[in-house]
Amino acid sequence: MKKTVIAHSPDADDIFMYYAIKFGWVGKKDTVFENIALDIETLNTEALRGTYDVSAISFGLYPHIRNDYALLRTAVSFGQGYGPKLIRKKGTLLKKRFKVALSGKFTTNALLFRIAYPDAKIVYMNFLEIEQAVLAGEVDAGVLIHESILGYDESLEVERELWDVWCELAGSELPLPLGGMAIRRSLPLSSAIEYENLLTKAVKVARDHKDTLSRMLLERSLVRIDAPTLEKYLELYANDESITLSDLQYTAIEKLFELGHRHGFYDAAIDPKDYMIPLEYTELRYS
Repeated sequence: MKKTVIAHSPDADDIFMYYAIKFGWVGKKDTVFENIALDIETLNTEALRGTYDVSAISFGLYPHIRNDYALLRTAVSFGQGYGPKLIRKKGTLLKKRFKVALSGKFTTNALLFRIAYPDAKIVYMNFLEIEQAVLAGEVDAGVLIHESILGYDESLEVERELWDVWCELAGSELPLPLGGMAIRRSLPLSSAIEYENLLTKAVKVARDHKDTLSRMLLERSLVRIDAPTLEKYLELYANDESITLSDLQYTAIEKLFELGHRHGFYDAAIDPKDYMIPLEYTELRYS
């Protein structure tokens, strides 16, 4: 039996999209899958080191690892009219060089923020600590991500939606690419194709059995939020558009990479379709 580790975040969307495998609803007879849950910036950092065969990543990281990892078409999270939020205390004004807490250097929200606010003084911390850092006055503002966008202290308010930043930078209302999955290029191509197909099936099965899976996650305390919040969150970030990339989502990722290159964060503007696993390989191999 082969053992394959799939690394993902402990956030509700990633848990939901993976656990059809964990619960044995989807599997591969000659492979044992193990999972590890780490915060998104830790996953990004480990991807730079090539630690895991299959890993969740921020789309904002991908151009940095494109030579070692291929992008997967499944288990993706986009914002459409919503996304990370730049928050501050009510009644305060942010100066040009305000101090801000971000969830990690390689996150998509950090990329967009750094383009939009080049003079801000950035502190990186775990996203679960950002709200308290703003409340305590350790920073002037912070960017909330994941479940944090759905509820925060009433003394805080939104300075700016990063969705609006994205739309201004992109020049359109393309979906906002936030998180995806990557697979190590050193794996045999046939195995990589099997893993992508398996993960795609897992996300589809999760969506087809959303109520049952959600109830099981809540009963086992596998998510940090309550039932109503989970329902809302999954429709944001683990919805039917998460099963496989659409042409519109491809266009959005390409725009993100082009923006990053234009502003000096990447060494090239890449087309994401050039960095996907060639699924046609299996058919061609046996034709």
